[in-house]
Amino acid sequence: MNEPNPRSSRLVLAAGLVAAIVVGGSGFFLGQRSAAPSSPPPLPAPAPSAPATPSPAPPIEPQTLDRAELIALAGSAADATARGDTPPTSVTDAVGRRFSIALPFGCAGPAPEDSNADMRWRYDEEAQALRLHVTPASWTVTDWWQRTPPADIEGVEGFWIARPWIQADACPRDASPAVVSGAEPVTLTGQTLAIGQLLGAQDARQGRRDGKPYTAVIKMAPDAIDARHGFRLKLEGQLIAVENRASVRCRQPGGAEQQPVCLIGARIDEVVIENGASGAELARWSVATRAD
Repeated sequence: MNEPNPRSSRLVLAAGLVAAIVVGGSGFFLGQRSAAPSSPPPLPAPAPSAPATPSPAPPIEPQTLDRAELIALAGSAADATARGDTPPTSVTDAVGRRFSIALPFGCAGPAPEDSNADMRWRYDEEAQALRLHVTPASWTVTDWWQRTPPADIEGVEGFWIARPWIQADACPRDASPAVVSGAEPVTLTGQTLAIGQLLGAQDARQGRRDGKPYTAVIKMAPDAIDARHGFRLKLEGQLIAVENRASVRCRQPGGAEQQPVCLIGARIDEVVIENGASGAELARWSVATRAD
């Protein structure tokens, strides 16, 4: 029997060591591949967000009252007066509302040169100019208050609303004059509705017309005039309380069988004259009636 020599023993030991390393490394890698992958740590729950604050809705501006709505308002006040009742809430709630009303005039054509109608127009051929003339009506306090007139009111200035049975702000198709041309102006039965300013002792004096008309002279060629539908006097302003927080006051001086005559209380800010056919603005005046 041959005894192993030292060299062969070293070779055997080296081979065993290599085999052990190979087996151990293979087991390590197999273990790594067979092990389940670790789960990532859970994310923190998001913080609850504060509820969004809704933006406030923009205020709704009341609609500007037009001719038809003002006539309807006066009709409600006239009905209450005729029945002996207090004004309805629609008449009191209208105080402070803005309005814009158009009053057609000159529908029957130009006025003669010597006419004294409150609202008129004519064409001056010599001057090649359109002449417009509008005079406000002036009333005393007792014209509207026969009993216990308000002590702080000195008078009323405004305008009659012609043909209050027509809601449109244009001339009627049949615009023939109601009286003979050239006759003195009279109070017609249709003058049952007016719009006017209450003139108080503390109001600015420059806001009063005191019978002074609004006049305009506009240079233009005769063929440039379009008066098929006359002209319009447009009043813009705000309704005011006339009596008992109501925007309209009606009276029946002739008794219960008479149609009520009504006054719409207003603060008139702007007076405008427009062409009735085109709507073009021809003249404008700013009115100051308050001390402030």
